[in-house]
Amino acid sequence: MVAYLQGIWRCRYFWLMLVRNDLRQRYRRSLLGLGWSLLQPVAMTCIICFVFHAVLNPDADVAEYGGSVLAGLACWNYILTSTIQGCQCIYLGESYIRQYPAPMAIYPLRTALAGTFHFLIAMAMVMVLSWCITGFGNLLVLPSIVASLAILFVVTWSLAILAGFANVFFQDTQHLCEVGFQIMFYMTPIIYPESLLRANNLSWLADWNPVRALVDLVRQPILEGRMPTPSTWVIATLTAAFLASAASLTLARLQKRLIFSL
Repeated sequence: MVAYLQGIWRCRYFWLMLVRNDLRQRYRRSLLGLGWSLLQPVAMTCIICFVFHAVLNPDADVAEYGGSVLAGLACWNYILTSTIQGCQCIYLGESYIRQYPAPMAIYPLRTALAGTFHFLIAMAMVMVLSWCITGFGNLLVLPSIVASLAILFVVTWSLAILAGFANVFFQDTQHLCEVGFQIMFYMTPIIYPESLLRANNLSWLADWNPVRALVDLVRQPILEGRMPTPSTWVIATLTAAFLASAASLTLARLQKRLIFSL
């Protein structure tokens, strides 16, 4: 494993170039440029907040709810985009794969790093919004965000690896992921408070949902000004460890056979 990671690091100029080219191509001749990466979660947050305030609960604090929704959507889009785009990462790198035997994990890494770039921009906006709403009471716990980002990155990179390899051998993978993530979105307290699940005897759905734990790694320190709970750390860490183990096993078993299926 150490030797494999060292091989990835030796190719760093190559995959950094791929990420840079992806970002340039995405925003080429675009008027808003990077602003487009924020437009979707911000627009969705505004719409959801309007519906929540006007229809569901007129007495609720819209500003606080809006910060929670924006943070949740940012995390969700990070995981979703890395997985869905990861389904095509091997095919996008097919020309390079046929020319040079670089570690296969660099192509999902390309997808995960591009998603991380947009996620960090969204997190900066959530941070500014939280300071405008609640002040700077979260400064003491913000260092925990570094560990949270590391866990999220391991999760997204692992999901991109699994999705990319699965899509080569079973090309309906992307469609299944889109359906599965749509179901998971409504099972996760992103656009509604977690208390709503607990009030309807669905506490198990909140307690055992790994995506909820990943979202809370960001929400709790930034918006609530407190460290994530021990159960949140445990579930998120176990999720990252399980996905990383599955991705490592997939690379070890299928990396050399992959070229014959492209």
